[in-house]
Amino acid sequence: MNLRQSMPPFAVIEAALRRTTEHLARELHAPGTVAPEWNELEWSVARAVSSMQGITVLLANRLRWRGPDSWQKFLLAQRALATMRDAHIEALLVRIDASMNAGGVACIGLKGAALRKLGLYRCGERPMGDIDLLALPRDAERVAQIMRGLDYALAFEVRRHTVYAPSASVATVHPGEHPDNALKIEVHAKVAEALPVEQVGISAAWLDGRTPPGIAPYPTVAELMRHLLLHAAGNMRAHALRQIQLHDIALLAAQLTVADWQRLLNTPETLGSAWWMLPALALTEQYYPGTFAPSLLAEFDARCPPLLRHRAVRTTLTHVSWSNLRIAAFPGIHWSRSPREALRFARTRIFPNRVALAELSIGTATQPALEQVGWYGISHFRRILRWTFARAPRAQTVMSLQAALAAGDASLNA
Repeated sequence: MNLRQSMPPFAVIEAALRRTTEHLARELHAPGTVAPEWNELEWSVARAVSSMQGITVLLANRLRWRGPDSWQKFLLAQRALATMRDAHIEALLVRIDASMNAGGVACIGLKGAALRKLGLYRCGERPMGDIDLLALPRDAERVAQIMRGLDYALAFEVRRHTVYAPSASVATVHPGEHPDNALKIEVHAKVAEALPVEQVGISAAWLDGRTPPGIAPYPTVAELMRHLLLHAAGNMRAHALRQIQLHDIALLAAQLTVADWQRLLNTPETLGSAWWMLPALALTEQYYPGTFAPSLLAEFDARCPPLLRHRAVRTTLTHVSWSNLRIAAFPGIHWSRSPREALRFARTRIFPNRVALAELSIGTATQPALEQVGWYGISHFRRILRWTFARAPRAQTVMSLQAALAAGDASLNA
């Protein structure tokens, strides 16, 4: 995969990603009145960044300045498409709730589905690429029957979840929040993240025999925050964060009481304790200053391992998100809490097991556009060489950039 074959040099794109990501990120908290002085390439990259970070509609609703016509048309078009997709999401959630209720199955609507119920976002502002549900393993067969009744078929199954897709879905995928993009349903048996190797699981007590059938909320708003923080931590570790996740945390923080925060601070070891929570909280505070009291952050800081704490207060959104163009050999190795765990993590990267390689193949097969980039078509040994001796660009980021640059060229030729 050679970035120079289809777009400007690596260093130019990397600088444009950093500049546009950091500027747009801060616009959401404190919108300015003057448009940034970006060149044509940077405006194209900004379109890719807003989509990768999940903030396009938020920008459309909040920006106080006007960019070039191509930028304004992009924001307006994405807002209109996201509004239509939002209606599809709501209709599907209603159908799932009714079907689960009729089938006597209790589940929890995770992350975006739960945030919708709290009314923290305007229509279309909070993107959802899929609907995430938590259901008990014992209900797996009944869930599968319910999915078939909704005209959803099993797409694939990995360690994290089982994915169902519309039976009549097509392979075409449009950039951004397009209403024609298939809305998948991901069913989880548990909520857990590898940080970076050891699993932190938090959902053991969320569902029990007393939970009524249908889509239930999280047991408490503190548990919703726990999940948002864990999901953000897992994505930060993998350099796959989206700014919308920080926005979720900033908005939900206002709903938590002192008792809720104490519950998170005093998380027992069986739920992973609180050592991993600081990075997401610190990054949220960096881009949404004033969200947390300094004394609260200090308490989470005291529970964080020294190396992770050191990195947490020095990182940027660009570095830990899809705006990071570089493929890291050992992304997030500083999340390790011992030298032994660091070595275990390095080993999983250098010598991935058959399950990990199979899941990588599944991920590539379900995103056909990635095959055009070429990274996943080479051997793992060659990928290791690229990590070590070359500046290997990330396939997903390149794919988003290519779509944005192509759209820019099309608008110029229209």
